[in-house]
Amino acid sequence: MSHEEHRLAALARQYREHDGEFAHWARGYGVIQHRDDTQVRIFRLACDLEETGKIADKTAVFQALVAADRLANAGMWLVVHMTYANNVYLDGRPLHAGDFKDDPQGHTGGSLNMVPAYIGYLTADTLSGVTRSWLMGQGHCVAAVDACNLLVGNMESVHAARYDWSDEGLSRLTRDFYAYGLGPDGLPASPLGSHVNVHTAGGLHEGGYLGFAELEYVHMPLPGERLVAFLSDGAFEEQRGSDWAPRWWRAEDCGLVTPVMIANGRRIEQRSTLFQQGGVEWFARHLRHNGFDPLLIDGTDPAAFAWAIIEAEERLQGCADAIQSGATTYPVPLHYVIAEAPKGYGFPGAGTNRAHNLPLRGNPAEDESAAAEFNSGAARLFVPADALQEASRQLQNHETQKRALEKDHPLTHRSVTLENPVTPAWRPVDSRDSPMAALDEYFVALTEANPEWRVRIGNPDELRSNRFGKTLERFRHRVYKPESGVDEAVDGAVITALNEEAVACAALGNKGGINLVVSYEAFAVKMLGILRQEIIFSRHQKEAGRPSRWLSVPFLLTSHTWENGKNEQSHQDPTLAETLLGEMADTSVVRFPADANSALAALADCYRRQGEIHALVVPKGKLPVMLSEEQAQQLVDEGAVYLRGNDGADIQLVAIGAYQLQQCLLAWRRLEDRGLNAAVVCLLEPGRFRESPRDTLEAGCQAALDNLLPPEATRVVLAHTRPEAIRGLLPTGRATRVLGYRNRGGTLDVEGMLFANGCSWLHALATVAELTGDNTADWLTSTEQNALAGRIDPRPLLRVEEDS
Repeated sequence: MSHEEHRLAALARQYREHDGEFAHWARGYGVIQHRDDTQVRIFRLACDLEETGKIADKTAVFQALVAADRLANAGMWLVVHMTYANNVYLDGRPLHAGDFKDDPQGHTGGSLNMVPAYIGYLTADTLSGVTRSWLMGQGHCVAAVDACNLLVGNMESVHAARYDWSDEGLSRLTRDFYAYGLGPDGLPASPLGSHVNVHTAGGLHEGGYLGFAELEYVHMPLPGERLVAFLSDGAFEEQRGSDWAPRWWRAEDCGLVTPVMIANGRRIEQRSTLFQQGGVEWFARHLRHNGFDPLLIDGTDPAAFAWAIIEAEERLQGCADAIQSGATTYPVPLHYVIAEAPKGYGFPGAGTNRAHNLPLRGNPAEDESAAAEFNSGAARLFVPADALQEASRQLQNHETQKRALEKDHPLTHRSVTLENPVTPAWRPVDSRDSPMAALDEYFVALTEANPEWRVRIGNPDELRSNRFGKTLERFRHRVYKPESGVDEAVDGAVITALNEEAVACAALGNKGGINLVVSYEAFAVKMLGILRQEIIFSRHQKEAGRPSRWLSVPFLLTSHTWENGKNEQSHQDPTLAETLLGEMADTSVVRFPADANSALAALADCYRRQGEIHALVVPKGKLPVMLSEEQAQQLVDEGAVYLRGNDGADIQLVAIGAYQLQQCLLAWRRLEDRGLNAAVVCLLEPGRFRESPRDTLEAGCQAALDNLLPPEATRVVLAHTRPEAIRGLLPTGRATRVLGYRNRGGTLDVEGMLFANGCSWLHALATVAELTGDNTADWLTSTEQNALAGRIDPRPLLRVEEDS
């Protein structure tokens, strides 16, 4: 026998000798089961807590576990009522046809499995006197969290005012679940959602996109904080990159993290890939191969979860201590809890495909056998009110322990403000500089002026190639064994992986610090799912009157569509910016800087704001500096600025993007030569120019249309995006004709891209001539006409100046 096996055997003998004080818990309550290995582990934990003085007597541990059993049963009882019932009765009476919903809904199986996990998390907090943060990747299991929070009085104000432990309060809860009702503002009338929402106490994100919690959790807690991340086996096959978590964890700048996978074996219609490949034994081997230390537990027992959370943290803290003493080096294993349970454990239909959603064989509102099946299953879970009240009291010891409620865990109260803003080093007008290089210099200065905040830089590409060499030199790639002469360090803040979602999550998870993501524009579209999830949740927090306070996160989309022609059409894609323009403009900020100064103004503005995602489409090539400091600031403040002419011009050329502005200025010079009254507008932020904002929050960020885009002008817009994205965005009549990316590309230079997509100054003039009824031949020389017709190489006519 190994040393550990001898120790467990001795503990088992000691446990049997103390059977009298342990037996009350060991018998369990209702359907909760207790395996022998869990009993021994718990006894060891109780002895340790008693010996270290964290509890006065180990009997308190068993009392807490009795309470956990009862709360887990009651939580599952309430979950199945949320799925099926209109009426709830605290006396546990059988329900009749009229008590059931006509249209039951709910991800019931996963929610049932989540109840013991969440109760186990609450129990771990109770036993250790620490309020941990929590994160749930499978947000569709929200019924478990909302039900358990009601049981222990851990609710946000909206829930607390609406639901209580009474027949009326619980019936209102079940009726609100999947109620589909609308309020007069067009928002859901019910504060319950089908996924985690802003009213879910302690909720951090919706969890509707499976797999992103797996990528974010390791970057979330700051030193001194603890996080329990509940994951799912479905997410394991949904999103790659979670295997890399041990690559990023460092005791010096990360809190303790405990990933917990609820391995219930099924996707919606089939077994998960994990179980097809060999189940939890195969998964444990996979985890060990990737630097984890797996802990297998009984996923039906809240006591097992409580033990595993405390045990995993102690092991990780031990690793941190060994690092600090020099006894070991990185990587250290993350202690990964695998909680095995049948899908929908505790209720009829467990382990079947039905368990995913509606586990009964029929609708109990219409089917007597289904109603009988429901009543039989619910009766096994029922806990009388007096026993339940005592159980709830056992876990509500926050005041005694002087700790926060779980709804107020540290990650819910992120608030970052930069006390030392840095004035950008503005570039002289008519000089030449790379906008990305200017941002690189500014970011280093900003972070050095605010060293109290943890920095995370998401990098799926090459920072140096994207002109971010100073940032790379300052913060370096995070690795285990730095290579000499390379920008690498064990404590590097640059999270580099050829996976756009993973590096985006490194920045988005670090809501307690300063963040930045740099990516090729074409490949950043792979970040869309996580960006949209963050935007939606932050926007809902605004609507609820509790806006996010984390520092806004910039995504620099560079090596972009118009300057990436050499790499074929796969590298020429403005999709992400187009899509984010469809989100609410007060939270999803999409900007197209035209030069170094406007890029600097946009990034500085991002770091003055909170709770927003900023997509900045930034050229990396050296370009003329066309805006002064004052014009750049005005551009950010107002969303657009006149660079030539004024709002009284008959013809207006509008540029969205750097290369588009250059072409507009070339076209404007020709119009001026003809004596026409023309103007050039640089439009930075198209989302602020909707004619009809979609709600009052969006209306608050809208720009003054008539001052910048008067309706009577003949207007041609040259856009970085596809024309349709801008035509559908700008008000009717404000964009007479839009030229932009029309899916033409290949191995081309900038000028070739502009011409192939009909977005050059030649095309702009031809369009103006068409709109004014003039003959294009009167506007262009014969050489220019031949270039426009493709009879000669047009590129020399489009070139502003060679890029050095």
